[in-house]
Amino acid sequence: MKTIFRLTAAFVFLQMIAMRTVGAEETDAVEVKSVRKPVALPGLIVNFEKRCVDLEARVCLDAGYLELIACTQGTKEHESIVSVSSKALHIHTALLLLGADSGHPEMRKLVDEKTQRWVNLAPRGDPVEVMLVLGSNEGKMVEKPISDFVQHSKSRLDEVDGQILSAPDGKGKNRQVDANPAELSKTFLFAGSRLRDAGAGPKQYLADLSGNVISIATFGDEVLCLPTHQTQQNSALMWQVKPGVVPEVGTAVTLRLRVKESTPRLEVNRK
Repeated sequence: MKTIFRLTAAFVFLQMIAMRTVGAEETDAVEVKSVRKPVALPGLIVNFEKRCVDLEARVCLDAGYLELIACTQGTKEHESIVSVSSKALHIHTALLLLGADSGHPEMRKLVDEKTQRWVNLAPRGDPVEVMLVLGSNEGKMVEKPISDFVQHSKSRLDEVDGQILSAPDGKGKNRQVDANPAELSKTFLFAGSRLRDAGAGPKQYLADLSGNVISIATFGDEVLCLPTHQTQQNSALMWQVKPGVVPEVGTAVTLRLRVKESTPRLEVNRK
């Protein structure tokens, strides 16, 4: 399941399911722009009409510093707002089915083997909006951007006279971090984690091992990430839960990932 072949096969399988949802009355259409009927995978629903993936989630942190918006169950609940029951690979597949292209997390690339020169590559991938869907006092379900629940940390141990020092990148180098973001973006990049060789066995999808689904600290194996480097040093964490706005720990919520309209829609050709 974690090999490239099986990832591709899963995408094709889901696409075939989506194609079967087109009504018989549309048989003579040359092209179908939108596939209406949702597709379900364990812990998530792909909604083609709204161009979003709805994930079953549960609040796991309502106060404190954050490294993640979402993790998989049983991994990093102590530093994430919510945990999700679905596999990270299934989330990746669902976003592909909606037409989003994955890129890569922040990474280092060897450009000269002889001199062992490496370069840092910024993360890339199609934009995806991240929302929480909660019940309101009126009993209605309300969609809110994830930025409503997170605020920039007002105190950091690596901040001197209002200036944030550069953060180590894990390779002995210093890298400047975003010093004063106004607020957390609701739009993340579909980085798509990474695959790793596992000897004679199938390749491993790293986000399923680490639990890093949506990160606001740079790990290098997350499914979705912010477009700039974010430190993961405990003394310099940049984000924390906004007080008084997150439901109590254990509350069931929906984490919604919406592919932005700039991403091409899935098109099904019919003859």
